[in-house]
Amino acid sequence: MKSLQLKASLVSGLLLLAFLAIWHVATLPAAGPGGSAAGMTAEQLEYARMMGKAPGGAAKSDGFPTVAQVGATFAQQLANPFYDNGPNDKGIAIQLAHSLGRVGLGFLLAVLVAVPLGFVIGMSPLLHRALDPFVQVLKPISPLAWMPLALYTIKDSSVSGVFVIFICSVWPMLINTAFGVASVKREWLNVARTLEVRPLRKALRVILPAAAPTILTGMRISMGIAWLVIVAAEMLVGGTGIGYFVWNEWNNLSLTNVIFAITVIGVVGMLLDLAFARLQKLVTYVE
Repeated sequence: MKSLQLKASLVSGLLLLAFLAIWHVATLPAAGPGGSAAGMTAEQLEYARMMGKAPGGAAKSDGFPTVAQVGATFAQQLANPFYDNGPNDKGIAIQLAHSLGRVGLGFLLAVLVAVPLGFVIGMSPLLHRALDPFVQVLKPISPLAWMPLALYTIKDSSVSGVFVIFICSVWPMLINTAFGVASVKREWLNVARTLEVRPLRKALRVILPAAAPTILTGMRISMGIAWLVIVAAEMLVGGTGIGYFVWNEWNNLSLTNVIFAITVIGVVGMLLDLAFARLQKLVTYVE
């Protein structure tokens, strides 16, 4: 197992190096002198500057940042991640804290609603049949489609972001919890009934441990969706957060900061997924 993991890490490292090499070659300066401003209109000059092709200088093939430029941005951003120079200029750690705070609060509210309700649905075939149409109708709706209603009723962008996280997190947890509870072995429930175990004790000592891996799977899926949705939501409503950071840097035409933020989003998402995978492994019983 360790040998396989070492080989996988080696392959991943080689793929990363190959990607960086291709990136480096693709962003090498074009051969020959840079273009001249002579004969260009004001609009053409402005467009050339936006694309990183300043006339009279060495132009990159398509204006995309080089590996060195992105590396310098990484070093600059990580050197002082907690700076705060005003509403539109905050360090990456502050932006991440706002995003993770919204995700954490919305996710916690979803857990408080989805897990108990999933238990009830999973233990009652009648409620399962009665509520299933509503779940199937509401589940496919894009979380961002709720944003206009949230902004209109709540009138607060941060709270609206929390609501969107709640609404996108609740369905995977609800469905997985109900499925896990309904899938508990009948033999275990029969033993609990024979021993006259009280309903609450049966739920906590028999059903919950058996359904825990499935519940954690739902939580893991919900967290992945929540982290994806909060970035898009913050790009819409602005203010603070990693999504707003991406949109603000794009408005500033800073592609290096955009690439940095995209990388941070991916790394944080991976760490969140690994945390839930670890929790899922801890509660999974292996015969």
